[in-house]
Amino acid sequence: MPSALPDGEPVPDDGSLPASALPGSADRPLGFYLHVPYCATRCGYCDFNTYTATELRGTGGVLASRDNYAETLIDEIRLARKVLGDDPRPVRTVFVGGGTPTLLAAGDLVRMLAAIRDEFGLAEDAEVTTEANPESVDPAYLAALREGGFNRISFGMQSARQHVLKVLDRTHTPGRPEACVAEARAAGFDHVNLDLIYGTPGESDDDWRASLEAALGAGPDHVSAYALIVEEGTQLARRIRRGEVPMTDDDVHADRYLIADSVLAEAGFDWYEVSNWATSEAARCLHNELYWRGADWWGAGPGAHSHVGGVRWWNVKHPGAYAAALAAGKSPGAGRELLSDEDRRVERILLELRLREGVPLALLREEGFAASKRSLEEGLLERVPFEQGRAVLTLRGRLLADAVVRDLVD
Repeated sequence: MPSALPDGEPVPDDGSLPASALPGSADRPLGFYLHVPYCATRCGYCDFNTYTATELRGTGGVLASRDNYAETLIDEIRLARKVLGDDPRPVRTVFVGGGTPTLLAAGDLVRMLAAIRDEFGLAEDAEVTTEANPESVDPAYLAALREGGFNRISFGMQSARQHVLKVLDRTHTPGRPEACVAEARAAGFDHVNLDLIYGTPGESDDDWRASLEAALGAGPDHVSAYALIVEEGTQLARRIRRGEVPMTDDDVHADRYLIADSVLAEAGFDWYEVSNWATSEAARCLHNELYWRGADWWGAGPGAHSHVGGVRWWNVKHPGAYAAALAAGKSPGAGRELLSDEDRRVERILLELRLREGVPLALLREEGFAASKRSLEEGLLERVPFEQGRAVLTLRGRLLADAVVRDLVD
């Protein structure tokens, strides 16, 4: 089941922000994340805030229906306009995620995007992305999205091997994600991503190589590769606990990561974030870079998180409760926190160290800087950038990124 929301102070009924949040906003890009919480089935490894029709039955009534979801989410976009007042920034990125956004009609996704355009305006070079399940789109659907203003799409491929997909409870058939890339290109999409997962119980090195080769053969310009994380409360965690499938260890994850980096680099993909590779700077996911660089974004939808000017808040999780709040003219916010300067310093280190450009050494305190020098000598940080005032992970450093970060934030 979906993971729990954090604690926090109450969000005002009108969603208003503290006076400290908006000054200086003109210097920060603004993005929108639109969460679509519906899935046809629940994958065994997933603890995202998503719901199947069975899980929603009797818990939200008509308010939780995906048939009128677009209108409900548009109500929050209009609320965002009121909260941000006369903020003049056009929206730089829009990312529709889930769940499975493409379970909604293409026209619904286009109307949600149009509401952002109407309320805020879109930057001339705005990046507009949607995630998609390969089985829930066809050429006509993709053409409607492209005509409606979407220019980037991310397909959940996970693996090219049927037995791996079965462990993950994925419903698409091998080969379908690769076909979707061709269909998206034919529809006119500028940028196409494939998401892969490595470290699934029962997956071999050969399985992983086959998945990478199948993904590259499809012709995307961006690949995301994530280590499988077994979250408590998921079906996969229960299967592992019962001994039905083995747990993959960290050494296997490291080996798979090295294979991915080698295969992708040979194919002309450069890493720009620990789990993301692109064929060019233009092919990077600009929306995710907003997150990693601490910019501003409004997350609309059940359980969505937002950040504006050092204020972070999150919405109620259930689609019925979310819709009920908006229908009553109230913010769907469940809680928020005001980040201190120290909070923001630590988060910059946590997030920016994962990027190809790294993090300024000037952000480190005395103990953190001493730790960075040890990491340099241990081959975890690049020497030339370090001498120029930045901490940049080496390939070995990427394998141990979490440990390096823990040392640097001291």
